[in-house]
Amino acid sequence: MLICSKRLPQGNGLAKVLVQRAASITLDWDTRQKSRFDAIDSMGRQLGVFLPRGTVVRGGDVLVAEDGSLVRVLAAPQRVLHITVSSGIGTAFDLMRAAYHLGNRHVPIELRVDHLKIEPDHVLAELLQSMRLTVVEKQEPFEPEGGAYGDSALLGHDHGHSHSHSLGHQLSHDSAHDHSCHRLDHEHHHQHQPTHKH
Repeated sequence: MLICSKRLPQGNGLAKVLVQRAASITLDWDTRQKSRFDAIDSMGRQLGVFLPRGTVVRGGDVLVAEDGSLVRVLAAPQRVLHITVSSGIGTAFDLMRAAYHLGNRHVPIELRVDHLKIEPDHVLAELLQSMRLTVVEKQEPFEPEGGAYGDSALLGHDHGHSHSHSLGHQLSHDSAHDHSCHRLDHEHHHQHQPTHKH
């Protein structure tokens, strides 16, 4: 087994021709959100991927094997719900509102200018349809958002379970943090008030 323990996000620093000539592995999202997994590349080599805990592998990333060879990662097409504004009745705001509600449910979500993608869920599909959105199941690569703090925030463990932090969730967190800091500043201010004795 060939061990890969280094990841170059989107092949940064590599000549394009080297990336194009590299062997490849095609992985779905369930596998790419794990930091440790086995795979077989396009040359038939057995790979053992061991990356720092919390690492998320994206389509376009390049793994470096222990022998120095490169392995290009491709995002595999998989079942997703493709969510768009319903023609004639929906608006761009409906799509933004849907992203907010999905984020509040900690649903991994891929954000695009004109559509959203989530993993199949019939309950969420019905909810989205009630929000004047069109929901169609497709076979496409899935690249959900990595959260406000990057991909390391997306995954706390490598057990295949993801919590994508939405903008709405992050705003709530930031708001709570701001109030907490304000309260601490307020208390700190009062603790240093001079006492006046008459």
